[in-house]
Amino acid sequence: MAWFEREFIAVPEDRKNQLVFKWPDVNIRRYSRVIVNVDETALFIKTGRVVAALGPGKHRIDADELPILGALVDTVTGGNYYRAELYFVSAGEFPGIKFGGRLADIVDPDSEQVVTLRAFGEFALAVRDPAQLLTSLAGSTDLADPARVQSWCSDLLLKSMKVAVAQGISEGEWKVLGLSAQLGAIEAAVLRQTNIALYEYGLRIPRMGNVDITLAPEDAERLKRLAKDVTYIRLAGDFQRYAIGEMAIGAGQGLAHGGGGEGGFLGAALGFNALQPHATPWNQRPAPVEAAATPCSNCDTANPAGARFCMNCGDPLGPPRQCETCDAELASTAKFCGDCGTPVART
Repeated sequence: MAWFEREFIAVPEDRKNQLVFKWPDVNIRRYSRVIVNVDETALFIKTGRVVAALGPGKHRIDADELPILGALVDTVTGGNYYRAELYFVSAGEFPGIKFGGRLADIVDPDSEQVVTLRAFGEFALAVRDPAQLLTSLAGSTDLADPARVQSWCSDLLLKSMKVAVAQGISEGEWKVLGLSAQLGAIEAAVLRQTNIALYEYGLRIPRMGNVDITLAPEDAERLKRLAKDVTYIRLAGDFQRYAIGEMAIGAGQGLAHGGGGEGGFLGAALGFNALQPHATPWNQRPAPVEAAATPCSNCDTANPAGARFCMNCGDPLGPPRQCETCDAELASTAKFCGDCGTPVART
């Protein structure tokens, strides 16, 4: 019996970074020692179901310690072997798994533009239920290949993010140009939806990190330009004024870069002239209205408004004359008062 106990079954050092390790031999010698590390669980699988589970520690494989294995003895070998698949499932987290790719073409509700979103980041993967993981995926996925399991989870997470982001934007919760400010809410929604899908496979994603959601460069430039135009239109009052201003600015930039000789000068002139909405051509504009003239009380000469002396006779230009008898206002040429008939003395 001592010779049988020399065989030890454990996860090799170079495989400890795997989510699941399958012992390569389905014929397990009786009285072998199975070493299960503190962060592992060992499970025996027979015909697609778990028949025994071993926690951390050293275990001897025989029917005395594991009665259920008594039914798995291979009689062809004289009862010295058990025929079963043995899996070691890690209980720890596997961080730093990359994910990323194109999400979808989404309509931005604010600009009504169709844009393309991309997402990149990392996540940690862990086993929620070792038995459920083995019975649900052992027959369809190579659990011994870490890259395949991680790739499958990455695709599932990206799909969940596509649904969550599209739903949040379409319902008005998140804006396309403001997704970076909503990463916390986005990660929570994606984790919830992904873990619901992973539940039946015995897996879970405890956390995400370094998540970034970006627009295609051409879409980002287009939305920024459109947002600027909308802001300027609102400040200008209407689209026509904004368009006229843009034309004038463009013409001015053309002149600054030496673009245009006569055509550039004409464009700039037209642009700046058009900045005044509904501008009237210069040859149709009315003549400027002159201020009212001030007549001289002595010689009746019309003097410019604000003049202090008559430009014909030199008399001071004071306030209107008044009748000495009734204080009525007198015209500059009056010889008699129009109210009382008193003769007006000449000054």
